[in-house]
Amino acid sequence: MKQLTKAEEEIMHILWDLREANVAGIIEVMPEPKPAYNTVSTIVRILETKEFVDHRKKGKGYIYFPLVEKEAYSNQSMNKLINNYFNGSFKSMLSFFMKKNEMDTKDLEAILKEINKKDS
Repeated sequence: MKQLTKAEEEIMHILWDLREANVAGIIEVMPEPKPAYNTVSTIVRILETKEFVDHRKKGKGYIYFPLVEKEAYSNQSMNKLINNYFNGSFKSMLSFFMKKNEMDTKDLEAILKEINKKDS
């Protein structure tokens, strides 16, 4: 799966939330200052080229919808982060975040409870 730029990822998050939209609909939910219509249209076409998005014709325009599930992209992104920055070690990543974000043992216990729920 290809990696997305920050702008492409922003559009994908909107499409994941909306499930489908035309370019005007995407722009409508974007924060101020709103990007130009042509900018968003270009990014959506790039996402089509990367096979993240497809479209169907509606009237004179197009409705865009995601082809890649948010969870699949999230998993791929997290795996890349762990592999590139923590030598593939989830333990190293968790240790890093505990030190840098001043997590305490209560936070770690809550994480372990969540993990144990999923294993049950």
